[in-house]
Amino acid sequence: MNESIGETSKAAGEEPAPKVKPRLTARLRAYFFAGVLITAPLSITIYLAALFISFVDRQVTPLIPAHYNPETYLPFSIPGLGLLVVVVTMILVGALTAGFLGRYFVHLSERILARMPVVRNLYSTTKQIFETVLAQKSTAFRQAVLVEYPRRGIWAIAFITGRTEGEVQNLTEETVINIFLPTTPNPTSGFLLFVPKKELVPLTMSVEEAIKMVISGGIVTPPDRRPVEEQNISQVSAATYEELDILREKERAPVLVSKKD
Repeated sequence: MNESIGETSKAAGEEPAPKVKPRLTARLRAYFFAGVLITAPLSITIYLAALFISFVDRQVTPLIPAHYNPETYLPFSIPGLGLLVVVVTMILVGALTAGFLGRYFVHLSERILARMPVVRNLYSTTKQIFETVLAQKSTAFRQAVLVEYPRRGIWAIAFITGRTEGEVQNLTEETVINIFLPTTPNPTSGFLLFVPKKELVPLTMSVEEAIKMVISGGIVTPPDRRPVEEQNISQVSAATYEELDILREKERAPVLVSKKD
């Protein structure tokens, strides 16, 4: 009885499909793309690093006196010599300006540059940018945010460059933030926007990850590291986005009427 039931179940059941091995061309293609995935990023990185080092060497090495240049006594050139000289020079300049004589020399140079009509504007702007970006306590380019641009419902990645101050802040009713909106694939160009603080959505991804996402055009996307509760809340808010927009418009309506009156 049991044997007949087993035989009928085997006959009625479908036989497992045999495993189909990939063809040779498919396997070779997979190996090829795997090789490209491994070698292409490494090769591009080495190539760009070599271009940068050779560019610095071409600019700095000819400035080294012949009797101090090791390449004068060697039958071959030393790659990275110019970059090493630049790094050592910056360290020495920083050490010298930390003393009394160094600070006095810097102050005297700034006073001389401040009397030059065109140079003083260029110097002051450049110095302020470097002081803002390189300051340890600076908040410039320390956080990536989402902003609705170029219209509501369309989001873009931007970077906070600081809190708006001066005339721009005094002319606005709300507290606004300076943000830099980069372009793809060149993040060095972009737009400076003054956006209300409440309209910015902070991101948990790092600035480096956000820059990679901008450069790659969204191909390189970092994972969502927020807690699961926050992810669920964001999904619910995204589903009711239109309802929230209608409520905001209703809240603004009485204010507009009062202004007309």
